[in-house]
Amino acid sequence: MRTAFIKQLVEEAEHNESIFLLVGDLGFSVVEPFAEKFPDRFLNVGIAEQNMTGIAAGLAKEGYNVFTYSIGNFPTLRCLEQIRYDVCYHNLSVKIVAVGGGYSYGPLGASHHTTEDIGTLRTIPNITVCSPGDPLEAKAITTMLCNSSSPGYLRLGKAGETIVHNELSLDSNKMIPVIEGKETVVLATGGILAYAKNYITQNNLDWGLYSVPIIKPFDETTLETLANKYPNFITIEEHQLSSGFGSAVLESINNLYFNKKIKTFPNLRRIGIPDIFIDYAGSQDFLRNEAGLRF
Repeated sequence: MRTAFIKQLVEEAEHNESIFLLVGDLGFSVVEPFAEKFPDRFLNVGIAEQNMTGIAAGLAKEGYNVFTYSIGNFPTLRCLEQIRYDVCYHNLSVKIVAVGGGYSYGPLGASHHTTEDIGTLRTIPNITVCSPGDPLEAKAITTMLCNSSSPGYLRLGKAGETIVHNELSLDSNKMIPVIEGKETVVLATGGILAYAKNYITQNNLDWGLYSVPIIKPFDETTLETLANKYPNFITIEEHQLSSGFGSAVLESINNLYFNKKIKTFPNLRRIGIPDIFIDYAGSQDFLRNEAGLRF
């Protein structure tokens, strides 16, 4: 996903001179194409993510559409105060890009397990929260963020993620249909989308599957349609259950039911990380199993 992101950012920057990229002394072998082509719109601020966010806010005040780029928790949780006050409070055009969502950097331990970011950031006003499920989604969302003047968050995997879609046209914040089915529909966000698709197809299940790459603002229009079609929902995410993607789905279903847009409240099973830290290292697949991220 990170390669798809940087390639698309370079393409967008070729005809949009407002795009500026800041990195926190990483991204080597990834960000060079942007840095070499647009040296006057690239800056390595060093291992100082809080300062990076402040610099981004200042550049945005001067008219730039700024992307900050770092690993998982470092451009998000480490500088949450700067995101809230410097960026979101002023509704500035700063896009926070976190590479290594979930357990992508599992071998590096809990400091690199990005498992609370969605829940934390979606509570802050003004920010759009995005978690693409494959490289095509990452590319489409990069274009969307390049054409937005509001704060945004882009949660990426690491590298080598499976392409799930044959083709993709991202329509605003809409959910993306992957498989049509009966009785049960799975809503997935992030890199675990490929696992969900493989599980359904390999087990010949008559389940529907939708990818939800944009968690905030949430697509309640499609959700209403699905809730009137499917009595059973399953959400799956590589994130803590508390306040994560499944919580966003549950909240939206409750809104629809309260406002009488759906007649019955569907059965909802949420699959996510329980209220634990995994305090040992391992591959992404190993840690997913340890956290119970399986149907």
